[in-house]
Amino acid sequence: MDLQLKNKLALVTGSTAGIGFAIAKALSAEGARTIINGRREESVARAVAEIGVSTSGELIGFAGDLSTAEAAAELVQKHPDVEILINNLGIYEAAAFEEITDDDWRRFFEVNVLSAVRLSRFYLPGMKKRNWGRIVFISSESGIQIPAEMIHYGMTKTALLAVSRGLAEYVSGTQITVNAVLPGPTTSRGVNDFVEDLARKEGKTFAEFEKEFFVKVRPTSLLKRFTTPDEIASLVAYVASPLSSATTGTALRVDGGVVKSAF
Repeated sequence: MDLQLKNKLALVTGSTAGIGFAIAKALSAEGARTIINGRREESVARAVAEIGVSTSGELIGFAGDLSTAEAAAELVQKHPDVEILINNLGIYEAAAFEEITDDDWRRFFEVNVLSAVRLSRFYLPGMKKRNWGRIVFISSESGIQIPAEMIHYGMTKTALLAVSRGLAEYVSGTQITVNAVLPGPTTSRGVNDFVEDLARKEGKTFAEFEKEFFVKVRPTSLLKRFTTPDEIASLVAYVASPLSSATTGTALRVDGGVVKSAF
């Protein structure tokens, strides 16, 4: 299927690894001109090189911490005409509620929420002028089922759902769509490292730990395994395309059925 993305300019924040990397690769494979973002020059260059091996779309590197207003302003100055904005940048960590400080709450909000709000605000005028655009917020099933071990993370993912729906309402009647995508437990780089470390400490293989995880920790999963970044990227690429013109203002789950709801 041709997603009609050839020569569209897309920005994927936090795209040097994991879900963001997979999304950037998928968009580039469809012919989009894709901006790859990470905090360090070396990681951005590596991601551009890796994606360039298998895709023909133009790849543009931008190194900068997009959780800061300064880096965001620099990005917009260099690339003012982004048509597809994928707000993927995010952090997570497990912490007991009593140990989450005010600074931690602020840090999670600034990285996971405010970075996406800021870039959406910067790029929306151009989308309105062209009367076409796609804004996608990468939320999480944790925004619906708040994890007790990561309440501050869950809070930010719920906030993204609110921003996404509100912004979709704001641009109603235009050819701009705004959606949230909710991955479930995924084999991103950080999760892989975390799971492998836990499995090693418990004397288990990754496969053994994964099986036990979906019995004890995420028993509602219908997939009974971790989702892959590529599986999430396939949905995001469609949502970012002109073919998804009737899909807006919604939260699209690619969670393996973890959220126990038909709606």
